[in-house]
Amino acid sequence: MKMIPLFLTAIVATATGAQAAAVSAPFVSLTQPPLVMRLNKDEFRIAFGINGERRAATGCKGSIHYRVDWVTAEGATRSEHKQVNFAVSPHTGRTIAVDRQYFDTGEGAHSTDVVNVKVDKITCDDGAGSQSL
Repeated sequence: MKMIPLFLTAIVATATGAQAAAVSAPFVSLTQPPLVMRLNKDEFRIAFGINGERRAATGCKGSIHYRVDWVTAEGATRSEHKQVNFAVSPHTGRTIAVDRQYFDTGEGAHSTDVVNVKVDKITCDDGAGSQSL
């Protein structure tokens, strides 16, 4: 007799956990790590592929907050915090955001190298509410 109530309790707990996981799932996510493209010695584009399929019906606007680590020709490591905005149009589900980066070291012919791009936070506002990762 005690097996049935325990079994039912397990089903209810599992269903409640699944519902909580669905609610806390992010509105948007990255489709892959950021893509860094060098244009010249110290100018870059950083592209972010954005998966907004959970907001495909309504779309959303948001921003990506990220940190760029780069190295000068002399070997000095620098870090900058950046932000780029994006919009997922209704009924599309995916988009890209591209940010222009220019690391002017004032050293003329020397180049800089981007060594790391780390996303700190992604925000999404669909008009009904917002979510931050």
